[in-house]
Amino acid sequence: MEFLPVLQNNFDELKPSLFELLSEHQLAALLPPSLRYLLALATHRHPRYLIRILNSFDEVYALLSLLVERHFLLTYGGGFTENFYGLKRERVLRVKGGEVPRAQLGAANDVREALKLGRGDVWRNLAIMVGVPYLKRKLDEGYDVHAAHASVLRFQRREELRPGASVKERLLFYYKWFLRRVYPSVNAAYYFSLLAFNLAYLFDGSKFHSPWLWLVGTRMRRMGRADYKAIEAAAAPKVATARAGARPGQGGSVFNPRVMAGVVYPRLLSSLRILLPTSIFALKFLEWWHASDFARQLSRKAAEALELPPPVVSGLPAPSKSKATATKDSAGSKIDSEKTTKSSSLPPNPPISSLTNLPILTVPYPVPSDSSPPDTSLCPICTSPIVTPTAAPSGYVYCYTCIHKWVDGAHERQTAFMEGGGGEEGWDDEGSREGRWESGKDRDAVTGRRVLGGTSGLRRVII
Repeated sequence: MEFLPVLQNNFDELKPSLFELLSEHQLAALLPPSLRYLLALATHRHPRYLIRILNSFDEVYALLSLLVERHFLLTYGGGFTENFYGLKRERVLRVKGGEVPRAQLGAANDVREALKLGRGDVWRNLAIMVGVPYLKRKLDEGYDVHAAHASVLRFQRREELRPGASVKERLLFYYKWFLRRVYPSVNAAYYFSLLAFNLAYLFDGSKFHSPWLWLVGTRMRRMGRADYKAIEAAAAPKVATARAGARPGQGGSVFNPRVMAGVVYPRLLSSLRILLPTSIFALKFLEWWHASDFARQLSRKAAEALELPPPVVSGLPAPSKSKATATKDSAGSKIDSEKTTKSSSLPPNPPISSLTNLPILTVPYPVPSDSSPPDTSLCPICTSPIVTPTAAPSGYVYCYTCIHKWVDGAHERQTAFMEGGGGEEGWDDEGSREGRWESGKDRDAVTGRRVLGGTSGLRRVII
């Protein structure tokens, strides 16, 4: 990417295009929210240790960014994400035109030494790389908290300083006044200046693509062959120097302060160059994995051989089985008097509502007459093969139409039962049951437990 041709000026091959600079800026802007998201996930698992860091994320990120950016500016001449794109920062010569393209071709090493950032330039660049984004994030956050509602609702609450206000109250009052009255104009001017500098840089009218770089006298350049050679030469002797300066017997210890400062710390920060593209590749791979159908097919094939048993809910009566009751006559012969105990549509001990203390209408789970396991292919409500399987929060699976009507309280069995009909087995014609039973509305049909969210708590089952 660092060797893309420049269409505006073919003579200056080290001038980066505006699209490279915008891509680098977007990558740098993605780092804070990504790190905050990962820290939030880790805080859910270890809140005792990470909650304070998450609450002070902006300050912690600014401190770490200051250390990382300073190392990359001193070592590579550019920021962390800028080095990923093969970019660097150079001082602008205070000469006529401010350009030395011909000298760059003839004496690249000398020009690099003359234009590389000094200590003062490094700290000025750190101020605009770390300080300005941190200040911008805090002002945006303060505006969202204290002033955004006034713009949306077109209402500005009139606040006045009370007599004898403390210094802290005065500062907070003027801070809110600045956010409501001045900051929107300052923010608009900031973005308009960025747009103006970008357009001027795009049409080769300026060597600065940002007003902040213009203020500190620094411009962005591509890294050339002389830069890579200088970086390799500067990084190679540090290991030998650190080990040579150690005392006898301490040269190979990583806990030696000289080795720590000269070897471990620079290598740790330089390893971020490998970590960034690796993390980007891992993120793109996870996006593809969750968006493609490959993961669903793989999980479906893995679950084909699994037979999940029906859920076991504690506190429920065992489902009744229909048995033929045999009696003996006076001669002692066995006869079937009748199949007196028929499969009842009501459980012998219905659940009781904790709010109304009334029994709740439920249906028994379909159990065959023999000792075979329950048939999970039948709907407990209509006792027919399940159509469009839908699971309730209890884990039982029903037909979508049956459970949707049951939770809505509009199923035919509920209506007939509450009206007092005796049309089903085990039901007596007792008249209206209103006030004596609950119809099972907003409840699971088998367990009688409340379904949070009503019908929105039901979930389709993919088979």
